[in-house]
Amino acid sequence: QVQLVESGGGLVQAGGSLRLSCAASRSIFSFNSMGWYRQAPGKQRELVATITSGGITNYRDALKGRFTTSNNGVKNTVYLQMNSLKPEDTAVYYCYADYADPSTDWALHTYWGQGTQVTVSS
Repeated sequence: QVQLVESGGGLVQAGGSLRLSCAASRSIFSFNSMGWYRQAPGKQRELVATITSGGITNYRDALKGRFTTSNNGVKNTVYLQMNSLKPEDTAVYYCYADYADPSTDWALHTYWGQGTQVTVSS
């Protein structure tokens, strides 16, 4: 079982910055990948960014240059740095981790954090 605990959300004015954190209950290097999704009211959940255990990152095209994801293996934590925030970035942000579980013949399981609210005021 994997637990992911997010923090860092809040209310910020447009143009401001926030950094989200996602602390994992096991080594982040045991995951195939981790990353972030977000879901705005009335919209589908969308991918924001991913990061592999080797540190390779990928971003939603529209967010490149403003959002950056990184990891810290000592703290078993993944971060999402969000700059130049816009009102349309308002959403609940979810951390996820893909874990190939050896106890289930390496079946891939996706675990989710509880979500953290980000609200950007205009």
